[in-house]
Amino acid sequence: MYRKHFAFTAFPFDLTLEPEDLFASTTLNEAEARLKHLLELRAIGLVTGEAGSGKTTVCRKVAASLHPGLYRVFYVPLSTGNVMDMYKSIGWELGLPTERNRAAAFRVIRTEITRLTLEAKQRPVLIVDEAHHLRNEVLEDLRLLTNYQMDSDNRLCLLLVGLTELRRRLSMAVHESLAQRIVVRYHLAGLEREELPEYLTHRLRLAGCELPLFEPPAIEALFQATQGMPRKVNRLAHYALTSAAIEKAKTVTAEHVQAAREEVTP
Repeated sequence: MYRKHFAFTAFPFDLTLEPEDLFASTTLNEAEARLKHLLELRAIGLVTGEAGSGKTTVCRKVAASLHPGLYRVFYVPLSTGNVMDMYKSIGWELGLPTERNRAAAFRVIRTEITRLTLEAKQRPVLIVDEAHHLRNEVLEDLRLLTNYQMDSDNRLCLLLVGLTELRRRLSMAVHESLAQRIVVRYHLAGLEREELPEYLTHRLRLAGCELPLFEPPAIEALFQATQGMPRKVNRLAHYALTSAAIEKAKTVTAEHVQAAREEVTP
């Protein structure tokens, strides 16, 4: 409804953005810099944050920036499966045949990682999303996959991505060996208060609008309601625009944001 009212070319807060169109927030830039450092080290990294903080977005942006001839990125959105489920997912990403047992699956994946590194001259990068769901034995086998103690250089870069609770789990004694090998840790916060107006302008511009539609009190109300978490901002801004369009308003007010909050809150 509001797309026509505001003459948008698309719904500004429903867009799935290409990596180059992402808003360059402070937290996104810092996370990107740390992850590029991780890639240079070919080590294990950890990215955590609340739901909707942009964890997957950061990983997409970094992966898209890598030269495909130099890096082989395989993304595994694992959840609650066992070790063999993990190996099947990794093997599928690498184009490997399915093995019947754990030892064989481990061996063929390690062999392929070695081939990529030594023969194809590519750096393998394994990104495991939703890693807070992983069972303890899966986390341990992921550590073993990266364990090339006979080599001077690491061959596999592993990035674990998950909710804040993953940090707590990795501090447990059972994961001490894995935690000790994590060389880059980053916790994603939301947008800063002063970044929110720029973020809204950026999203509106991508939808063909150059006008400052959100009034300053509306922006403050958005921040108070979302603490700058991008997914929450997008959802609330979407409903606030709907509320404004229903009233045929030219701008979004704090009252429209409040009406949106009442609509989205169970």
